[in-house]
Amino acid sequence: MRTLLEVRRSLPRAAWWAACLSVAAIVLYPLWIMLSQSLKSSAEATENPPTLYPHGLSLDNYQALGNTGAVGIWTHVGNSVLVSAGATVLTMVLATLAGYGFAKLRFAGSGVLFFLILATFMIPFQAIITPLFSILHTLGLNNSLLGLVLVYTTFQLPFGIFLMRNSFAALPASIEEAALIDGCGYLSAMTRVMLPVAVPGLISTALFTFFTCWNEFFAALVLVTDEAKFTLPVTLTVLASNQLGTMNWGIMQAGVAVTAIPCIVLYLVLQRYYVAGLVAGAVK
Repeated sequence: MRTLLEVRRSLPRAAWWAACLSVAAIVLYPLWIMLSQSLKSSAEATENPPTLYPHGLSLDNYQALGNTGAVGIWTHVGNSVLVSAGATVLTMVLATLAGYGFAKLRFAGSGVLFFLILATFMIPFQAIITPLFSILHTLGLNNSLLGLVLVYTTFQLPFGIFLMRNSFAALPASIEEAALIDGCGYLSAMTRVMLPVAVPGLISTALFTFFTCWNEFFAALVLVTDEAKFTLPVTLTVLASNQLGTMNWGIMQAGVAVTAIPCIVLYLVLQRYYVAGLVAGAVK
């Protein structure tokens, strides 16, 4: 398969820029619609056909977003931050330990166990929501943010272990051997020598976990019933509904903009680590 660099060299400069601008327009157009719709007045937001840009800038949708709900929108933002950050930290710790073990500490049955972990990708989350609800009820964690953190961590661990295992496996064995010869134990060699080199994989695991948990809707809807504990995606669904089942597109798009801001900022800041972590282990 031809690489992107080879394709670029074979195309004329104008054709290359035309292709890049076309892809950029396709990606940015939904973001523009989201932002412009959120800045329209309530009357303009419901016009049919919709306008491409706001004829008059208005922050009414953002003000309405902040003043709605029994406990305020920022409480639900805090719930999403708490759940996403908690699941991210827990996944990072467990995936790092497991990934290092599978990559560097060979033991009987490690290949089979790693395959079984990856096989959980084939299990649809919706298929086991009822058993999960029963387990959380038995543990007294139903309708709690802690229970939601544990559920999110469980489903993010397989991919996190896969990334961290590839990240550690791509590192030369001589680095670990030198640390062990100098007197480090396995845990010390991992945390002080191997992990600083495997930072791209760790950041990729953190970003992927945070993005998934931040935008997750179904589990939060089913496992949390207290309105004060709703995460942001669930809250936006409730707030966007008007009377007679109509959709308040202005508030919905304002909420989507608020939801997208942390993800966009984190990705732009950590982009180079994210890309490097995803391809870790692909080339020795």
